[in-house]
Amino acid sequence: MAEIQQVNGHQVLDYMARDYDSLLDSMRALIPSKLPEWTEYTSEADFGNVLLELFAHMGDILSYYQDRIANESFLGTAQTRRSIIQHLRLIGYHLGTAVPASALLEVTFPASFTDKVSIEKGNAFATKSLRDRKSVRFEYTQEQPLVIDARTLPPETMTENGNKKVVKRYRPGIPVEEGRLYKDQVIGTSDGSANQRFRLIHPGVIVRPLGPAQQVNPDIVLRTQLNGTIQPWALRETLAFSRAGQRDFILEIDESDRATVVFGDGAFGAIPAAGSIVQASYRVGGGTLGNVAARTIISIVDAPQLAHGSVTNPGPATGGNDRESIEHSVTQAPMVFRSLKRAVTTEDYQALALAVNGVSKVRAVASSWNAVTLYVAPTGGGQLSDVLEANLLAFFEDKRPVTTKIEIADVDFVNVYVTAQVTIKSYYVRETVRKQAALAAGALLALDNVDFGQTLYLSRFYDVLTSIDGIESVNITEFRTQGDPAGTVASNGRITLGVNQIPRAPAESEDPGYPDGVQVIADGGG
Repeated sequence: MAEIQQVNGHQVLDYMARDYDSLLDSMRALIPSKLPEWTEYTSEADFGNVLLELFAHMGDILSYYQDRIANESFLGTAQTRRSIIQHLRLIGYHLGTAVPASALLEVTFPASFTDKVSIEKGNAFATKSLRDRKSVRFEYTQEQPLVIDARTLPPETMTENGNKKVVKRYRPGIPVEEGRLYKDQVIGTSDGSANQRFRLIHPGVIVRPLGPAQQVNPDIVLRTQLNGTIQPWALRETLAFSRAGQRDFILEIDESDRATVVFGDGAFGAIPAAGSIVQASYRVGGGTLGNVAARTIISIVDAPQLAHGSVTNPGPATGGNDRESIEHSVTQAPMVFRSLKRAVTTEDYQALALAVNGVSKVRAVASSWNAVTLYVAPTGGGQLSDVLEANLLAFFEDKRPVTTKIEIADVDFVNVYVTAQVTIKSYYVRETVRKQAALAAGALLALDNVDFGQTLYLSRFYDVLTSIDGIESVNITEFRTQGDPAGTVASNGRITLGVNQIPRAPAESEDPGYPDGVQVIADGGG
């Protein structure tokens, strides 16, 4: 609370008073000198006191908004996504939308099936819905249909529920991505004015970084229709370089992930003719929820031509990532701006690659004067998907030197095995503390907390485990990589990895003994 000051025996206004209490005290302190006849101002029933409280309340609100405006005016102090979006538009940086997971499906037909089937864009498949998890939809997104001729598929024997049967299986894989396609939705009618804006009906539109691939297989297809004449429009990052008659548009995505189509003003980008119906085809979805496990995509939602067959995903779906966070954008945007969106040095390649949503870690290596290899770890770990690789290559197409070749490679993940024996105090629940210890130690090997060529120290695991309430003592009996003998502890208490290696905890499917990243054996407790 601010102090009331006096100058030459008179109360002065205290401009440091900012909250309700200090404003009210400041005004009350001025009453004896300004209105000496008012003696009942301390009474809660006095109407003047009610007015003072109202003024203090309004002053408190205005102070809050003043602070809010001051904070939101700078990128380093802004807290709301809306302000961050506006700041980053000034340097041409757009926050990444959610990235859909991708998977490869195999389809199985009865041995007697001899038809030819065609998988079309928009054909959908899904996981089964569970009590705690809703169904996840995947779609075939390629422009060209995938034709499967069952007559050319060799028969094979498979075992199902202990019974053997002869089937035909298409193994090369049907590429699918998580999300839902909305086709030819009418989003408005042009009135012929400049800078028209039309909002897409569904939030969460999927938009990849703009590049040459977008011209071949765009994420959003926009058309205008007038008197039977259909005109296509092209998505651009900005209209600043569009000519007067060029049918371009931009997409603005707000803090609620709602997208708005913005047309030009006639000087920078064409204006849709008055009366034109604006139609949009786009996909929505994305996020980590699409990273489903292997053999979980088993439902045929919208592909009636496959009614005689069954589908599944032999491997897990990977590459799904939530929308770009404020923290990531504040850190990443200045680096992208300094690179001027041109990839010259390895630092430029790394900064730009990290701007592609779905990329968690990246290391750029110049293998020769005109070749760069990017070692990429996708969000959530795992192997690099074909979709993310294609997005990266397309993204760098207009940013790399013409003579430079880019290769995208998988990161060499190294499993790190940690086993700890802990003694739990008698008045703690043993299983609760053990679980907490396993999760805390396993977090040290989470992808967000590790990096290329990192050195892991045994002492760090001791620090984390001993800091947990309820643990009396800790003895780590195993600290090794997947290539070392089981039950050993690395010499000198450290594990040093190669420059292209990233440590990780073994997946439960690889070793059920490490469900939480590390194995914690508890003794004692209740």
